[in-house]
Amino acid sequence: MSHDPARVADTKAWLARVTTDLRAAAHDLRASPPLLADTVFHCQQATEKALKGFLAWHDRPFRKTHDIEEIGGACREVDPSLSDVIDRAVPLTEYAWRFRYPGEPEEPSMEEAQEALALATKVYEAIRARLPAEV
Repeated sequence: MSHDPARVADTKAWLARVTTDLRAAAHDLRASPPLLADTVFHCQQATEKALKGFLAWHDRPFRKTHDIEEIGGACREVDPSLSDVIDRAVPLTEYAWRFRYPGEPEEPSMEEAQEALALATKVYEAIRARLPAEV
């Protein structure tokens, strides 16, 4: 079945950003010393963009926000089977701003950064599994 080329292109663009953020997170984790705050930031961004890509594919509007719970709620309306992975990803929301500015708490731990990357990867995989191969 052929899909709307504009929708395919838009969804592909979102997913390309996701893979870039996941690569950046993995790279930051391997740096010496590891860039843990950047790692978790990219994990939040990858999760947010994966969910927005899913909404774009389904022609569902969304506003500019980093709130994974809000974006995830719109995704749940399309596919309730995403609930579990979205619920686990909601805590990543705070990484959009936490650790990004002076005076904020110390950097996340290595374990926290590794868990964030594993979770962001799971969200991406769950979204990819629900989209056609052409995107």
